[in-house]
Amino acid sequence: MRRAVCIGLLCLLTDMTAAADYRVDAQNYRDYLHRLQPGDRLLLVSGDYRQGLPLHNLSGRTGQPIVIEAADPAVPPRFIARPRANTVSLVNVRHLVLRHLELDGRSQPVDAVKAEGHSRYADHITLESLHIHDHAASQQNVGISTKCPALGWVVRGNRIERVGTGMYFGDSDGSDPFVGGVIEANRIVHTLGYNLQIKHQTTRPAEYADRYDTVIRYNLFSKSDAVAGPQARPNVLLGHVPLRGAGSEDRYLVYGNLFLHNPSEALLQAEGRVAVYDNVFINGSGDAIHIQPHNDVPRDMAIFSNT
Repeated sequence: MRRAVCIGLLCLLTDMTAAADYRVDAQNYRDYLHRLQPGDRLLLVSGDYRQGLPLHNLSGRTGQPIVIEAADPAVPPRFIARPRANTVSLVNVRHLVLRHLELDGRSQPVDAVKAEGHSRYADHITLESLHIHDHAASQQNVGISTKCPALGWVVRGNRIERVGTGMYFGDSDGSDPFVGGVIEANRIVHTLGYNLQIKHQTTRPAEYADRYDTVIRYNLFSKSDAVAGPQARPNVLLGHVPLRGAGSEDRYLVYGNLFLHNPSEALLQAEGRVAVYDNVFINGSGDAIHIQPHNDVPRDMAIFSNT
């Protein structure tokens, strides 16, 4: 018994001491990406980073994520967009944290953060305190986007402005579900299209078979300077969860948010299974909430205690 306990403690200590901190700059940071292991931190000093952040085939662990963040949050590193490549590219990744980065689009027709369409998964990703701006070459250019199955994302405390679409999770055909996320305390303004859209879901991968709620709370969603026309969109649009089988009992919980102005569309549009409560809706020239068919029909709606 004593031997087993000692071996267990040795393994635990080995795991704890294996993590490393790497302090890097704009010239050498990409040399370290492939080295990152569970618990490691990549600390980026201030400066302009012009070669993107391709995070491919990296996995942390529960309690030991791989963290990529500013060495000093007061002077965050600035990633400048480049042609024909999304600035932060996620492919086959789990348990990653990105914090205190600036993503400057320079009006390039690319996305700031994207879980790529050829990725098999992007699970347990935390995006925190990012400043994403000037990705507005068209409505199709997105601040944060997923185009593969994505489970357990936390998107917290980000400032997203002057982009085509603020956040776009899922795919237009209902594949690549966004499951069990937390979207909180973000400020999303000056978007050509949606501040946030979560696409409808047709099926659910077997490994995502449990029941999940996606929580949307304490955010500011504003389209006060939007224009009417064929590209007009609601501030937030929520599609339906799978109609049967795995995921069919999931819900969206939308509370504590401030929805501000949209001159030609509703502030919130939803179908499927949604609870909307304790929000503030202010719209000088349009509607607050549209519960209506989009790719299916409203099925289980609870709307209460909003202003």
